[in-house]
Amino acid sequence: MAKKPQTKGRGDGLVAENRRSRREYAVEDTLEAGIMLVGSEVKSLREGRANIAESYASVEDGGLYLINCDIPIYTAANRFNH
Repeated sequence: MAKKPQTKGRGDGLVAENRRSRREYAVEDTLEAGIMLVGSEVKSLREGRANIAESYASVEDGGLYLINCDIPIYTAANRFNH
C-alpha cells in the first residue's frame, strides 16, 4: 500500500486549532464533528492554510454550522476551484 504524502500540518490529523479560545474563554464542553469538503478545499487544508481564529459553531435548523472559517483558495487548482 502506498504511503500518504506528508502534509505541513500536524501529524495527528488535526488541520486547525483555535488555541486562543482556550486562553480567553472557559470551555465547558467539547464536540468533535466532521465536515464534508471537496477538491481544492481539501488541498488547501493539507497545506495548513486554514484560519479559524475568529470562527465559531452555531446550531441552526437541526444542523451545526461553522461560521467565519477561512479556507483560502488552493492556487495550483484549475477552474474547478471552490
